[in-house]
Amino acid sequence: MSKFNEPLVTHIYTADPSAHVFDGKLYIYPSHDLVHECEDNDNGDQYNMEDYHILCMDDVDAPCKDCGEVLHMNEVPWVSKQMWAPDAAEKDGKYYLYFPARDRNGEFHLGVAVSDSPAGKFVPQPDYIPGSFSIDPAVLMDDDGQGYIYFGGLWGGQLEKWQTGSFLPNEEGPKGDEKALGPQVARLSDDMLTFKEGPKEITILDENGEPLKASDEDRRYFEGPWMHKYNGTYYLSYSTGTTHYIVYATSDKPEGPFTYRGRILEPVIGWTTHHSIVEFKGKWYLFYHDSSLSGGINSQRSVKFCELHYNEDGTIQTIKPYENNN
Repeated sequence: MSKFNEPLVTHIYTADPSAHVFDGKLYIYPSHDLVHECEDNDNGDQYNMEDYHILCMDDVDAPCKDCGEVLHMNEVPWVSKQMWAPDAAEKDGKYYLYFPARDRNGEFHLGVAVSDSPAGKFVPQPDYIPGSFSIDPAVLMDDDGQGYIYFGGLWGGQLEKWQTGSFLPNEEGPKGDEKALGPQVARLSDDMLTFKEGPKEITILDENGEPLKASDEDRRYFEGPWMHKYNGTYYLSYSTGTTHYIVYATSDKPEGPFTYRGRILEPVIGWTTHHSIVEFKGKWYLFYHDSSLSGGINSQRSVKFCELHYNEDGTIQTIKPYENNN
C-alpha cells in the first residue's frame, strides 16, 4: 500500500515526478536514476538516466505499479545521453511525453513522444522541438484547451547559456543585484508537437513588484517549474536549487508576470528537489523526491508524495517533509 512520505517504489530509483490524473487514475512520470560511479559536479554528470518508467496508482492508498520502460534513449535519434525530468499531457485521446536530453553536441533540448495510452509505450518524434533548449519541461493544459510548456534549469541545465537565443558555452548567468533568470514558457501548437512561437522568459516579482534578484537564492528560480491552477489562479512552483526549497508564485495569466508567495516544501535529503502538484478526488497532493532510500546519495533518489493544503486566502501551507503530514 502506498503511504505518505514513503518511496512509491523501491526496486528502482526514481526522481523528478510529474503527476497527472488520466482515466481516473494517478500516473506519475519520473526520471529513472541509474547507479553508476561518478563524482558530483555542477554539470550534473552524476545524474545518469537512459530511459523512462511510468508509475500508476488506482488511488492514493493503493499499491504503486511500475508500468515498465516506455522510452529509451536508443530509440531517439538525436539523443546522446541524460534523459532527465519529463512531463506528460493529454489531448484528444493522445498522450504526449515531453523530455529533455543532450544532443550529439552536448546541448540540452526538449523532445516529445506520443502514445495512445497514458502508460505508454511512447513513440518519439525523430528530432527535438524546434526552438527548444534547456531542461525540465512541464505542461499546463488550460481550460480553453491551449497547452503551455514551461522549462529551464541553471548550471547543468544550461539555461543561462541561452540568454542570446543561441547556445554560448561560456555564458554565465546574472549575479548580485542583477535580475534573476526566470523559466521559459511557450504556447504549444494544436498538434502538441511544436511551439506556436518562440519561448519567452517569465518574470517573477517580489512583494514590491520588483523582479527577484540573482542573489536572492531563497526565492529566485533555479529549475523544476510546475504550473497548476487553483480557484482560477495560476500557480508557478519551482526549485531554488542552491537553497533547496520548493517555492511558488502566482498570477492571473499563464505567462505571467508572477508574484512570489512563499515556500511549499522545506529541504529534503539530497541536493536536488523537484516536484509536481495535482488534484485527485477532491484533495491536493505534492509529489517530490529525496535520497533517503539510498542513504543520501544525490544521484539515487526516490519519489514520494504527501497531501498539500491551502489556506482560505489561497496561500499554500509549508510542508516539512520529515514531520507527520497526512
